[in-house]
Amino acid sequence: MSRAVRVSTRNASFQQWQALLTNRTKRHRAGEFLVHGVRPISLAVDHGWEIRDLIYPDRQALSSWARSVLERTGARPVAMDAALVAELAGKESAELIAVVGLPDPPELPGTGDPHLLVVVFDRPAAPGNIGTLIRSADAFGAAAVVVSGHAADPYDPKSVRASTGSIFALPVIQADGPAPVVEWAARTGVQLVGTDEHGAVDVADHDLTGPTALLVGNETHGLSAAWRDAADALVRIPITGAASSLNAATAATVVLYETSRQRSRG
Repeated sequence: MSRAVRVSTRNASFQQWQALLTNRTKRHRAGEFLVHGVRPISLAVDHGWEIRDLIYPDRQALSSWARSVLERTGARPVAMDAALVAELAGKESAELIAVVGLPDPPELPGTGDPHLLVVVFDRPAAPGNIGTLIRSADAFGAAAVVVSGHAADPYDPKSVRASTGSIFALPVIQADGPAPVVEWAARTGVQLVGTDEHGAVDVADHDLTGPTALLVGNETHGLSAAWRDAADALVRIPITGAASSLNAATAATVVLYETSRQRSRG
């Protein structure tokens, strides 16, 4: 492990890292974001993401896990005043904070998988919902998540935290709108299945076993007209009780489960 850089004041480096927490423009301009937590950092390392710096509380003993991460990554070690580490982590203590490089923009999956599954999230406004959807997509075997249109940042700390590290295991593609996804689906034979409370058929009654892209709408307004027009089918989740609808990420999880159920039975 190389010699640690020490940070004991809110110097320029600290201010730059602090800005990554709240400023999307600075995150993307610097090409990096902050991650803390054993599972997210471990998954970032295991999946080969670039770890630029590893920040830890100065003058505190490190666990075997933290020492292993420092040795495996070759990242620059930064020994920081414990109060400043807590400030960056947003909690009383954090063993490590990783400064992780943003990936090159991934591409939509290629052809050849008869059970290809992709999830498209149309204009999500809440980063926590993006992270939750990424986690569910990972859990139920999706090959990628597409974040479409004017949306929250998948690399916002709330999204990264809600994904519990799945953001490092699953390609997250950002698209300006439907066009590239619709063209890809037409070229590869992927059906576009939109979720809508007024859909024509219950989700359990629609065949989801073939190559499929699930379309999930904005939390407040649902799918845009462009996505609704592009969909090959609109499915609904039957619900009872006083609730009029489900949270977008929750609805996506239900449809992902149904997709997995159909495929396991087949």
